[in-house]
Amino acid sequence: MDRGTITTMNIDDHIRVIKNFPKSGINFYDLGSLMANAEAWKSAVSQMGEKLGRYDVDFIMGIESRGFLLAAPLAYELNIGFGMIRKSGKLPGQTVTHAYETEYGKDKIEIQLDLVPKGAKVAIIDDLLATGGTMGASEKLINKLGCEVALCLTLIELEGLGGRAKLSAPFETILKKSA
Repeated sequence: MDRGTITTMNIDDHIRVIKNFPKSGINFYDLGSLMANAEAWKSAVSQMGEKLGRYDVDFIMGIESRGFLLAAPLAYELNIGFGMIRKSGKLPGQTVTHAYETEYGKDKIEIQLDLVPKGAKVAIIDDLLATGGTMGASEKLINKLGCEVALCLTLIELEGLGGRAKLSAPFETILKKSA
């Protein structure tokens, strides 16, 4: 990714932490406060682009919904395709679905069947890695299409929850936080 005049900055200073949201004991990392500062937002996307640029990737998938906010500008800057991994029932046409266990119960994610070219080397992008359930399920979903997950990339990793260990592909992050 061409960084041009973008300054690498400490983006952590621009992410508001909301305690006990959406429920008691959970810290919510608000990307809204990061995106509201143009320089910080550009720096965050640039830093993710630097990590992504170290891998051979020809398609990017963003995980619903905050992963879309990061994946789309990365795909645009790298001039490669972008697609969305969504919760079940949100996409038109034929889809491929993967059911998985979460820390709260069961869930399903899906992508459109004809979206990702067969054999593509895919980067999966999300805002945050916690327990790894959704990111790991996303890897399996991409593999169902006959594609390779070349990289899993997040802006934030919550350490101590074992998320990274649930992934098969290489994993990169910009910020590490204690869970």
